[in-house]
Amino acid sequence: MRNFFLLFLLLIASLILPELSMAQVITPETAVPAPPSDSSLIVQILPGVRKLEFRKANDSTQLTILAGNVKLKQGTSYFFCDSCVINDNTKTFEAWGKVHINDADTINVYSNHLRYFMNKRIAFLDGGVRLTDGKGTLTTPDLEYDMSTDIGIYTHGGKVVNKKTVLTSKEGYYYAGLKDVYFKKNVVLNDPAYKITTDSLLYNTESQTARFIAQTLIKDSTGRTIETKEGFYNIGSGKAEFGGRPIIKDGKLTITANTIINDDSTGISQARGNVIIIDTVQKTTILAGEVFRDNKKDRILATRKPLMIIKQDNDSIYVTADTLFSARLTDLYSKKDSLVKDTVKGVKVINVKNNKEKTDSTNRYFEAYRNVRIFSDSMQAVSDSMFYSFRDSTFRLFQKPVVWAKESQITGDTIYLFTKNKQAEKLKVFENSFMVNKIDPEVFNQIKATRMDGFFTNGNIDSIRAAGLAETIYFIQDEDSAYTGINESTCDIIDIYFGKETLEKVVLRSNVVGTIWPMKQKEPKEMRLPNFQWMESRRPKTKFDLFD
Repeated sequence: MRNFFLLFLLLIASLILPELSMAQVITPETAVPAPPSDSSLIVQILPGVRKLEFRKANDSTQLTILAGNVKLKQGTSYFFCDSCVINDNTKTFEAWGKVHINDADTINVYSNHLRYFMNKRIAFLDGGVRLTDGKGTLTTPDLEYDMSTDIGIYTHGGKVVNKKTVLTSKEGYYYAGLKDVYFKKNVVLNDPAYKITTDSLLYNTESQTARFIAQTLIKDSTGRTIETKEGFYNIGSGKAEFGGRPIIKDGKLTITANTIINDDSTGISQARGNVIIIDTVQKTTILAGEVFRDNKKDRILATRKPLMIIKQDNDSIYVTADTLFSARLTDLYSKKDSLVKDTVKGVKVINVKNNKEKTDSTNRYFEAYRNVRIFSDSMQAVSDSMFYSFRDSTFRLFQKPVVWAKESQITGDTIYLFTKNKQAEKLKVFENSFMVNKIDPEVFNQIKATRMDGFFTNGNIDSIRAAGLAETIYFIQDEDSAYTGINESTCDIIDIYFGKETLEKVVLRSNVVGTIWPMKQKEPKEMRLPNFQWMESRRPKTKFDLFD
């Protein structure tokens, strides 16, 4: 009979307790407890608990002990566990065994142990803690979770798994409502395509976006590395933006800029602001205000005052234009997987089976468009456009090109300047070839022909052959460099030989017709071949003139 009476009391208690506030002391003598000031803080015991016990610890503290299939509710939050002790005095409860918090049907937290402050709605969990927002899952030894703000904090190491992405750090702040995680100390992000190491990182589990707020190192599956201080990377879309003067090292290339925007899906990247691109294989450096790069096809387009430096031991070559473009020679051709020979702008290229030449260091070219200017200590040039092949080390200058070497100026419709070991070796001038050699102010040796071929020694002009309707005016000098006469002649071929600084010897060959004028009969200003121009004002005197 006594057991029946106890069972009857437990049954009555289970019916009325769900409506009672656990923020107050619950005793068998309390009929209807007064509600708390904030009804959202009411903690209810849901039906189904297997064991319920009231125990008075002292005059001010009463404990409610629950065991077996425990279910509690506070507002939109549900608590599940194997056992629980509620302290009415401290307004806390502790839970053990298969602890589970479901917060507003969006956040689920699991652990072995929970200590919960009911009025503050703050949970302290430990023992295999796992939190998930439906997108990512956080695991950590212990976690502080504020259910009012949906913020979880761990300080003893944690790991977030989002699909194939795994992030670890010593400390972390999980903003569950925003699906943001702020990682601190020893942060590592591992993804099949990337590995990111940093001291601090923001990550959104829904958008799969990592935001960089400290010095960060990124390494992808191809071995490319990125050093940045700020920006973001969306792992899902492959789009990224890096700021704070990032540095990208991609095989032979090192790219530095104020900002770099990258899209892995298209392979296109954009670098802006004081861009520097160093190619260790080609030994070239590109400086520009903005550079676009096709990473898949290894193409580069530089704009906003671009400058290319072709490095050599003693006399580097500097090239600037409105636009510079560089790509692989074999990509000029549409046919693949076969042996193809072709010539583009005078460049003979062999497209080898299976495109093996794509890895050849000489399999590159670059083009310059509008206002092309070239400077080296031994040679300078200007033109409207230019094509350079690393295979034959030749500059092809188009549309009103001008080349200067020491005191000599060479013009024509098109000029090919061949280099060897990064020094001028020879040149070819096609149509309307004209060479002017300055001796003194208003005193110029001149040679004009259909075609010219020039040769250099140690980067200095050594000799020139002018062929086809050749004409010349040159001033004859004795051993003391005194002027003794002026030779004005036409012939089929003229050979010109230079000394250290000026023209040394002229040899006229085949069908020579001419006159040698005494110096008293002609003023130097009168002695000009048709279309004579001395364009010293266009000549870059130093490498710094290229930026004017």
